[in-house]
Amino acid sequence: MRRRSFISTMAGCTAGVLLNRSLWSLAADSKLTDDEFLDDLSRRSFLYFWEQSDAQTGITRDRARTDGSTRPSDRHKLGSTGATGFGLTAMCIGAERQWVTRAQARERVRTTLKTFANGPVMNEHGWFYHFLDVQTGERNPQSEMSTSDATWLAAGALTVRQYFQEDEEIRRLATLIYERMDYAWMCNGGMTLSHGWTPEGGFIKYYYNRYCQLACMVLLGIGSPTHAMKPETWYAWDRVPNEYDGYKYIGRSVLWTYQWPFAWFDLRNRREGHGSRINYWENSTIATRAHKAFCLNLAKKFPGYSENIWGITSSESAHGYKAWGGPPARRNIDGTVVPCAAAGSMMFTPDICLPALRAMKDKFGDKIYGRYGFADAFHPTNGWVCTVALGIDVGITLLSCENARSGNVWKWFMANPEPQRALALADIQLIISDNGQKSESETPALPH
Repeated sequence: MRRRSFISTMAGCTAGVLLNRSLWSLAADSKLTDDEFLDDLSRRSFLYFWEQSDAQTGITRDRARTDGSTRPSDRHKLGSTGATGFGLTAMCIGAERQWVTRAQARERVRTTLKTFANGPVMNEHGWFYHFLDVQTGERNPQSEMSTSDATWLAAGALTVRQYFQEDEEIRRLATLIYERMDYAWMCNGGMTLSHGWTPEGGFIKYYYNRYCQLACMVLLGIGSPTHAMKPETWYAWDRVPNEYDGYKYIGRSVLWTYQWPFAWFDLRNRREGHGSRINYWENSTIATRAHKAFCLNLAKKFPGYSENIWGITSSESAHGYKAWGGPPARRNIDGTVVPCAAAGSMMFTPDICLPALRAMKDKFGDKIYGRYGFADAFHPTNGWVCTVALGIDVGITLLSCENARSGNVWKWFMANPEPQRALALADIQLIISDNGQKSESETPALPH
């Protein structure tokens, strides 16, 4: 069962006030430097994974109350494989920034990897169920073996394999998780990956055959040393063109699909060597700017959107989980703002995303900002504020902010040989400048 179908069976979050502003004592936001603001947001985001991952299994909860209080037992036990992949990466960030000790982070990572490599979490040809019981690792009823969510778990495993490379057990477990994933099997005889599999119904009939979050999963498949996809798979999916307000780019998908794959894969100053010759870093940058323009044009109908209050991507809403966004507009947009839309693009466009995050915090304060950073969503005009944080949305906030500040997630992940092999096989080449030199990867400077 895919996320929006599963979550629609659960009650939507309700309005509420976020607590625990005193988690860290910092100056008023207007007096913080940009890096101090991002450090505070990142620490709070990291805290989600430290507190909301089960200490015995390492599985990260799909969602948690924004104040950290315990939810009813059935929901409190709902874990997410995808969120756990973000959580593994979060442990590297937390250790590097000394929010926890390296030993503490390493122990949490070992616990998590053991759970997925050796059980109790079940796998089918190396793939994992989307939703799990955080305490037992058992499949949540009707959940599918998710191609997408297992991909984020594998990306996190490869990240920790490099960051904790001195630990032989971590290296072994992370390698086992990745090398066991059978990409050819998940293609089910086709050229592209199925969305997933269930024991009751077999392969899901939908395939990743047009632009979406597929870049990471396809590249990991191509780079696999054990169950690889053919390199030409990279060019087997449709690059659907999009144009909005003068911005031209590939994909008609929601904003998070331009963010998540490239939080791990560093495609700065690279483009395809043939075919459409797309520069995916540039594509995500343009998509973010087009999305802001899309939100500003919606301000005629929803006056809560403004120059620095914008962003719509898959999130909770007053009426349950919505896979909404644009352009083009999807899923009955109602004026809700989703902070991780801007936060997730910090690594691409800090010049527009950082002012947006600061403006949200300055204008709405503790109503939308608490123990784990921003609420998952809020409505700037009717006062509705989501009372839960989603692990995946907190995760992309943390990873994108870290890449914008240091590039560390890219550095750790890309130090693995398999991503480099995948880029070479897919012919995603470094851009050569006019003077014949290879371009250096640079993150746009944070605004002052």
